[in-house]
Amino acid sequence: MDSTDIDNVHVRASDAVTDTEPGLLVAERRHRIIELLRAHGRVTVEALAVRFATSAVTIRTDLTALEAAGMLERTHGGALLRQDDDDQPLTVKRTLHLAEKVSIAKVAATLIQDGETIILDSGTTTAEIAKQIRKIEGRSINVITNALNIAVLLADVPFVRLIMPGGILRPESNSLSGHMAEAALANLQADRLFLGADGLDPERGVMTPHLPEAQLNAKMIEISRQVIVVADSSKLLRRNISLIARVEQLHMLITDSAANPEVVAELRRRGVEVSLA
Repeated sequence: MDSTDIDNVHVRASDAVTDTEPGLLVAERRHRIIELLRAHGRVTVEALAVRFATSAVTIRTDLTALEAAGMLERTHGGALLRQDDDDQPLTVKRTLHLAEKVSIAKVAATLIQDGETIILDSGTTTAEIAKQIRKIEGRSINVITNALNIAVLLADVPFVRLIMPGGILRPESNSLSGHMAEAALANLQADRLFLGADGLDPERGVMTPHLPEAQLNAKMIEISRQVIVVADSSKLLRRNISLIARVEQLHMLITDSAANPEVVAELRRRGVEVSLA
């Protein structure tokens, strides 16, 4: 450890001691957590436990309660301040609800059959499906994707034939969209589309904050025999500016076991098969 690292350790230790706030009531502690999030953008369970002289279990309970109230987004080891437009970069999104996304991806991957052509929409949950595809043995599949990060995950997989439409790059999501991408899909057909979602409301449908991606997703739906939405339970009942598809256009939703039972029941009533990972 060099002198800079030693200095940083001393600073972190000093901050932890100087900024401790032990003995707060539950409501006071949670209010302070939100204040810290607004000031710094993110918090960690470890740092909060030191600051408030409590256990990591208590802090995780606080964060879970605040997330349920719509105040923050849980991440692995901490939390982020929720952004109103839900249009966060992939570097942030990939840390949110990671365990749920992995569980959803495992269920999704079991649906893929030998010889099929599938579409993987851009997104962190679909990227987890790509990771599961890497583990599939004894199958040969075609994968159409508009996501650069997904293409990188599958580029060296010998049993995957990778197809990418052109388009304009949107760095926040590592995705290609626009008229060129839509035109490239026009002559293709797919067995299954795995569609990510920033919001899914039984009354409205699947939504995203980005209009060009919504238009490309609509084209993906048009050329697919089966449309499968993959979205963790935090996306249910959220609404965004751009509508991708009505609920009636969906065949299946794969989400996690924390999904609102009323939302699940309504989706099933509307003809959508719901699988809880």
